[in-house]
Amino acid sequence: MKGWQETELENVAPYIKEKVGATALDAGNYISTDNMMPNVGGITLSNYVPTSGKATAYQHNDVLVSNIRPYFKKIWRARKAGGCSNDVLVFRAIPKKAHSVFLYYKLSQNDFFDFMMAGSNGVKMPRGNRNLIPKYKFQLPPLPIQKKIATILSAYDDLIENNLKQIKLLEEMAQTTYEEWFVRLRFPGHENTPIDSETGLPVGWEQKTLSNFCSKITDGTHDSPKQAEEGCRLITGKHILNGFIDFQTAYFISEEDHLKIKKRSGLNKGDILFSNIGTLGNMAVVTQNFEFSCKNVIIFKHKVGNHNFLYTYLCNQNTKNKLFGQSAGVAQKFFSLKFIRSYKDYFPPNQLVEKFDSYTSGMYKLKHQLDNQNQRLKEARDILLPRLMTGMIDVEKYNPADLLKEVA
Repeated sequence: MKGWQETELENVAPYIKEKVGATALDAGNYISTDNMMPNVGGITLSNYVPTSGKATAYQHNDVLVSNIRPYFKKIWRARKAGGCSNDVLVFRAIPKKAHSVFLYYKLSQNDFFDFMMAGSNGVKMPRGNRNLIPKYKFQLPPLPIQKKIATILSAYDDLIENNLKQIKLLEEMAQTTYEEWFVRLRFPGHENTPIDSETGLPVGWEQKTLSNFCSKITDGTHDSPKQAEEGCRLITGKHILNGFIDFQTAYFISEEDHLKIKKRSGLNKGDILFSNIGTLGNMAVVTQNFEFSCKNVIIFKHKVGNHNFLYTYLCNQNTKNKLFGQSAGVAQKFFSLKFIRSYKDYFPPNQLVEKFDSYTSGMYKLKHQLDNQNQRLKEARDILLPRLMTGMIDVEKYNPADLLKEVA
């Protein structure tokens, strides 16, 4: 590999130790390990922002890495300036030596996180050794090659990000329709629908349990199956993120354990998963063609004609507020299966539910198509990544636009 040289991380991207005052921070620019997503998933808004003191400052294009439990692979390339907690490491590429986007992809690889884990301290909550991490060695190509590699990989991530924006808009459209029809009561035909004097709701609305919308409501295993080298993934509530299931951070359980769980809660396409212990109310729909098991998750097996309504209802903030106000537990909040099965609310007549399902079907269909495309893009990117980083592929022969056409 002509021009490639072995280097240590500290020679091309040293730690940043600059500080920023708490007054300059908000939920959008404060980064901690809590709002960094696992498996190279970026960040979310922070639930906590310091009100005093100082935080480590970061700038646009800096690379931020969580130093707690490195096996979660939490990393983010900053798109703005802000501050972060002490357990987040900040690396800044030296412009004449390393391209910042190339550096991000290099540190996104498993071997970097494996290196962090190899030198980590602690068992329950391992932390990377700050003195050893800068000694991470890797092959560094000349800057023009770094830029080309960064361009190829960025093309995939840019399309993934655009798809995620479209998915968010589609979800917002469905929620806006739900709010208009069932919260503001401006559903089709509302002008000619009389109001029930006792309930204050349109005539035809009745108090029902969630079970009325399902052929079955069950939950995942209550046991803790042992981790296996291969078999089926075990999904818990923490693996349900942003409306989708993160399989890559879930461990395998044996086929035998999976079959036992399947007898209780075998999953089918279209089932709605709802986290009911710890982090409450995270939701996803089963769209996968492969089998997996779940734990700490309630499963709604919907009836034909109300799937979109039930999913949107459960996602709606008004519903969540009602449910959360009745959750059990002190140290750890939870919803029992009995509570969910018997939970009552006022619901519109079946004809209106079916009309909503039909109206939003295109939105949800496109949402799942975009998610499937993102999965293919991620798989293609992850196959390319190590090959580009080791020089196995001649980057001059690769046209990102042509590659993206193949994936799409």
